[in-house]
Amino acid sequence: MINTPKIYKMRIVFGWTDVAARHANVLNAVRKMILASGLPFEPAKINVHWPRFVYGPVPAQGIQVEREYLDIYLREIRSEDEVTEALKQAAPKEMVLLQVTRVPYPLPSVQNLAAAVRYRVKGDFSPLLSSGRKIEGTGAEKLLVSLRAENGMMLQQDIGSSLLEARRVAQDEIVFTAALSNNKWVPPQWYVAAWLGIELPAREESVVLEGFTLIRQTFLWKDSQGEFHPI
Repeated sequence: MINTPKIYKMRIVFGWTDVAARHANVLNAVRKMILASGLPFEPAKINVHWPRFVYGPVPAQGIQVEREYLDIYLREIRSEDEVTEALKQAAPKEMVLLQVTRVPYPLPSVQNLAAAVRYRVKGDFSPLLSSGRKIEGTGAEKLLVSLRAENGMMLQQDIGSSLLEARRVAQDEIVFTAALSNNKWVPPQWYVAAWLGIELPAREESVVLEGFTLIRQTFLWKDSQGEFHPI
């Protein structure tokens, strides 16, 4: 009879001291941290000398992040405090551990659990005052983004159904929450462009909007009642 070891899952939420401090190769930084922590990790299938872990959805290019997500797998049970302390000792000095929680092993990984995402956008939204476009609302209304192809043809795509909530919290700041759409994330720049009537190139999902700062705040999961909750 094969004695299969029990596996324990720990969910890690972390951030960085500032935007410039974020490691270009986050996966490599995470792998080194787990290896240096001394925690009894479950080996990865591709390399038994590497720890098994699942990194949350990768932020799009040009998007700042407040919270990043990581599931690590252990072969021995450790308390949340023990895991926190071990990772703190091994983490890059620029990394800030925000939360460590033990979660049931059968629970979907953070990569598959994320069903919606909340963004904060800072920039000049004064054109909205003269355009008559509305920010506050939900996906019950149409929201058309204009995408121009290389041959000059224009395509308008309705992204309103993926918008769960949007509100203006300051003269130059908007917070909005968007859900997965057909198992894909709509680029956050598209919502801003749709509100402001800005045309975007059709093939460049990670286009930079000059004068705007886009910040990914948190991911949300969806319960059996259809309600969303921060991960």
